[in-house]
Amino acid sequence: MWPWLTRALGMALLHAIADTALAKAAVYEPTGLTTYRVVAIALLVGAAALWSAIDGWLRRADLGRTWLIAALVSGPVSGVAYLIGRAVFVDQAGAGELWPTLSGGAAFTALLVLIPAGLGMFVGGRLQPKKSTETSPAGE
Repeated sequence: MWPWLTRALGMALLHAIADTALAKAAVYEPTGLTTYRVVAIALLVGAAALWSAIDGWLRRADLGRTWLIAALVSGPVSGVAYLIGRAVFVDQAGAGELWPTLSGGAAFTALLVLIPAGLGMFVGGRLQPKKSTETSPAGE
């Protein structure tokens, strides 16, 4: 139906979970999160690159537009999901934090989806699908 919707919601969910987990970890260890942040960003970048590389390898139609829309939608959706997760699991985050999350946070999330997806589409499009080695009988 809308291939960008599954990618947008999947990436938004991954980003919201990672942001909420980092916020929860910051409560217990506020100064030592550098390694955790780097690992979280690497995993998020890897997920977008891998998913788009698989799409490119499978030769899905209209990949550029699909991943562009997915990146633009996943930013704000991830921000809202992060605020909900933070309000439920971490602290009493309120609606006052909505605008910074929807502006700067959404733009950063969109870039963390779009740039690795572009790289993944490039690499996945260069991979050749595995060719079948079986030969069919001439009578079929």
